[in-house]
Amino acid sequence: MEAGATARSQLSGEKAQRIVDAMRSSVALRGVAGSTFDHVARDAGVSRGLLHYYFGSKERLLAEVVKRDTELRLGMLDEQLAKASSAADFIAMLRSTLEAMLREDTEFLTLSFEVFTLSRRNPDIAVEYTELVRRTREHVAAVLAAKQDEGVLTLHGEPEAIAEIIFGLGDGLALRLLSEPDRDHRATVEAGTRAVAALIG
Repeated sequence: MEAGATARSQLSGEKAQRIVDAMRSSVALRGVAGSTFDHVARDAGVSRGLLHYYFGSKERLLAEVVKRDTELRLGMLDEQLAKASSAADFIAMLRSTLEAMLREDTEFLTLSFEVFTLSRRNPDIAVEYTELVRRTREHVAAVLAAKQDEGVLTLHGEPEAIAEIIFGLGDGLALRLLSEPDRDHRATVEAGTRAVAALIG
């Protein structure tokens, strides 16, 4: 493991959360280009040198923010889906998670899309982003497989393939819905829900 990655893994607790929150808020307020280490350090109440030591670059900090947010969301999703006793429950929870994110936390979506864009031209970020995509896919696939073993779901495809489709639908719908915030998207979301139901019902 490279030194930067080791340093980032050691940054935890309240200080790390302040940095992550500051970067998320800064991107929402100033965009990625305007979110400098000076801004983030000041907003987080830490030194600029600390950000450089742990992350090295703004791009790596962005990737870390998305990684930490994704891990948090997967943990919350696990808690919700553990309660699902039918395919209808499972689908309803996925739908409510998407709708809540669109309603309450578009910062996460903005960051995710920004890191994807960065990954297309930054090899280091590409490696981290690919690893994040792989881990989240495998995580959700394991949940799907476990629910099938419990008799809650009937999967019409390989778990990882279905997980990929769920993420693809979620990301694509989020992008489309955010692009036209004043449009009534209920029929679109309903159609997406039926598509997922066909794979796991």
